[in-house]
Amino acid sequence: MTSPEATHPWGRVAEDGTVYLRTADGERQIGQWPGGEPAEAIALYAKRFDGLEIEVDLLEKRLAGGTLGPDDAERAIATVREQVEGAAALGDLDSLLARLDALAPALQKLRDERKAAKEARLAEALAAKKRIVETAEKLAAGTDWRNGADKLRALLEEWKALARLDRKTDDELWHRFSAARTTYTRLRKTHFADVHADRERAKSTKEKLIAEAESLSSSTEWGPTSTKYRDLMTRWKAAGSAPRNVEDALWKRFRSAQDVFFAARDAANAAQDEEFRANAVVKEEILAEAEKLLPIKDLDAARKAMAGIADRWEAAGKVPRDRVKDLEGRLRAVESAIRSAGEKEWKRTDPEKSARADDMVAKLEKAITDLEAELAAAQAAGNAKKVKDIEETLASRRSFLDMALKAAADFGA
Repeated sequence: MTSPEATHPWGRVAEDGTVYLRTADGERQIGQWPGGEPAEAIALYAKRFDGLEIEVDLLEKRLAGGTLGPDDAERAIATVREQVEGAAALGDLDSLLARLDALAPALQKLRDERKAAKEARLAEALAAKKRIVETAEKLAAGTDWRNGADKLRALLEEWKALARLDRKTDDELWHRFSAARTTYTRLRKTHFADVHADRERAKSTKEKLIAEAESLSSSTEWGPTSTKYRDLMTRWKAAGSAPRNVEDALWKRFRSAQDVFFAARDAANAAQDEEFRANAVVKEEILAEAEKLLPIKDLDAARKAMAGIADRWEAAGKVPRDRVKDLEGRLRAVESAIRSAGEKEWKRTDPEKSARADDMVAKLEKAITDLEAELAAAQAAGNAKKVKDIEETLASRRSFLDMALKAAADFGA
């Protein structure tokens, strides 16, 4: 006994168990369900359609969400399309194919976006790599030996993180970058080799200076040896730096030798200063006598007194170093006052200047006599303008005569 026919919106199960799908072109046999319940067949083939519909839904969502690349999306569409076309399922398969067709614009948009993003990424990578190369070349041409190596390592890490360009461009830029790194590394090694050689030479030089300093440390020739130590210090500074692990030790030895000498010198000077304190007392007494000559009233007497003071000053001997400037300064002040007074007196009695002053007086007196005669003649002639001019000139000449007479009086005093 055959089962009755069962229907579905998109197909049917015939009485003999044949399963048909209804399409736009008519019915298509999609399977057999002999001896079973038609409703079960319909449920099975409808469920298959639901599975295909889920695949299409999922593909649409993944494409819209950008979780698929263009190539992966194209392969996925082709796979689902293959599953839908000729599928043994009950449902609107044509609508699923139409939905797959509708994904073409989205797929093209995705391709365009990915292409634009890639082009932007490549343009960014090109700009970054050019910058890296130019920076590396500047480092190679510079002398930043301390930080340059770290900077180049950072540039290399940045390069590795960038997208590859077309082979020709990428290779050209990499060659420049690599050449700059090689040049910098070579020059840096040369620099530090030179620095090492210079430091070794400085070490050798400073060891010799230490030997000289140590040989002088017991000297008691305070002045000449102090000068020699100053020369040694100048040569030490000019020698440059020794290797870091020995520079401090060398300096301590050099400084220690100096300290020995200068400590001995200071001790000797301190003892000598104590001995000279009595001389300072004597010189203070001499200074008190000298300062009584100020202000200078009698130049000859002051000069005579100062000559004796100078002799006793020298005979008094040396004074402590901390008193020299004060005591010598006070004596120089008295000597300066006497010298200034002498210069002033010489200027006042200078014969040549006195003669010039007398000559000026004579000339002015004659000029005034002549002007007085001219004035009398002008007054007699009634020439008022000429009288006024002559009177003005006379006033000026008489003023000059007064000054000349005063100057002549000063020279004759």
